[in-house]
Amino acid sequence: MGFIAFLILGLIAGAIAKLILPGDQAGGWLATLVLGVIGALLGGWIGSALFGVGLEEIWSIQTWIVAIVGSTIVLLIWGFITRGRSRRTV
Repeated sequence: MGFIAFLILGLIAGAIAKLILPGDQAGGWLATLVLGVIGALLGGWIGSALFGVGLEEIWSIQTWIVAIVGSTIVLLIWGFITRGRSRRTV
C-alpha cells in the first residue's frame, strides 16, 4: 500500500475509532486522527504478527478491521494516559 493510501486509511480508522469510543479523549480531533494513523500502523503490525493479516490492500476488509482495532487500542491507551489531566479553557 502506498504512503498516501496508508495515511488516508489511518485518518478514517481514527475517525471511526473516535465514534466507537464513548466520552471524549484529550487532544481533540487532530490528535485523534494522528493517533488513528499510529493505531493503523499498530493494527497492521499486530495483525500480521498474530494472524498473518496486514495492511496490504486498502480495499480489503481485513485491512480496515485491523486498522480500526489498532486505532481503538491506541485511543484507549491515550485516554488512560490523559485521564487525569485538566483541560484549560481560554
